[in-house]
Amino acid sequence: MTSSQRPGDEIVVAVKDLATMPEGARAPGHSEGDLVGQEIRRLRKAKKMTLAEMSEATGISIGYLSQIERDISSPTIKVLFEISHALDVNVAWFFHQGDGHAKDSSRFVVRSGNRLELNFRTGVTDFLLNTRSISQLEVLWCTFEPGAGSGDLPYQHEGEECGIVIEGEFEISIDGEVQSLREGDSFSFPSTLKHSYRNPGPTRTTVVWCITPPSY
Repeated sequence: MTSSQRPGDEIVVAVKDLATMPEGARAPGHSEGDLVGQEIRRLRKAKKMTLAEMSEATGISIGYLSQIERDISSPTIKVLFEISHALDVNVAWFFHQGDGHAKDSSRFVVRSGNRLELNFRTGVTDFLLNTRSISQLEVLWCTFEPGAGSGDLPYQHEGEECGIVIEGEFEISIDGEVQSLREGDSFSFPSTLKHSYRNPGPTRTTVVWCITPPSY
């Protein structure tokens, strides 16, 4: 892991779903428009972790982490993954609430307008489809604008995952093997293998993605 980043991989996230925030993590005057860097800092402080300790845990330089927390720089997908796991949460921690109404929510149902979502500046948007009533499976509705993807650097983690392309074109690299997929094609692999993915086509791509246990 290095401290380098590509501007195209930057993300902006408004954190709205704070119901399970650990004690001390929510700062007074919290705004729903806060960027992900500020939320990373709150969570790190709540866990009484120093920047030096997080740098050691992630392999990311202290300077880059400081820039992320001050929203001077934004994390790549891979960097956000490393940070979230150093803080003992999944990337899904940084999802924010959609535009639906809470009264439409259910312990077992997620209304389409009330999904938790994570928006990447590259043109990737992830929506969480499962409710919090399950803990061993994570299901995402992922959209990729033309050229959008996980970035040049592959990543890996514990678990297994599979997906199906709903529309558009999709290219996925797994353990160095590159596959081109189209609507109706599906994939599955151990998450411990290095992987990356992108939309190589001229139109939006949609993929339904399942991960077990939840690790994204």
